[in-house]
Amino acid sequence: MSEEPASQTVTIAVAIEDPLLAERVVALLDGVAGVRVVAQRDRADVVLVSAANERSSMIDDESAATADARAAAALTTREREVLALLAEGASNKSIARRLGISVHTAKFHVGSLLDKLDATGRTDAVTHAARLGVIDL
Repeated sequence: MSEEPASQTVTIAVAIEDPLLAERVVALLDGVAGVRVVAQRDRADVVLVSAANERSSMIDDESAATADARAAAALTTREREVLALLAEGASNKSIARRLGISVHTAKFHVGSLLDKLDATGRTDAVTHAARLGVIDL
């Protein structure tokens, strides 16, 4: 596989528990231009997981990191906009005004962010997002 510029290369970590399935997925991705497969513990743009991973009740450091990556990837564009405003200390009313949405919708987005980032409050959500690299402070 030829080397692509970093800005055009997507790094993918495969976090699939079944080794045969993981090997097949890696083999399929290996021939795709612009894709680089990295170890699960390495920083990646995308993390592939299987449904079996979701059902696993044991959580170790690697699966916690995978869960963090999934949470960050699950944020919508609007939630990222709301998150940036939260980082500025904006209230729900201010968020609503600046994004042209209702206060109710702003509250909904904030609540969704708290759930997805497993945060206990607005500041905690911003802290989690910064740690995950979703926003820069």
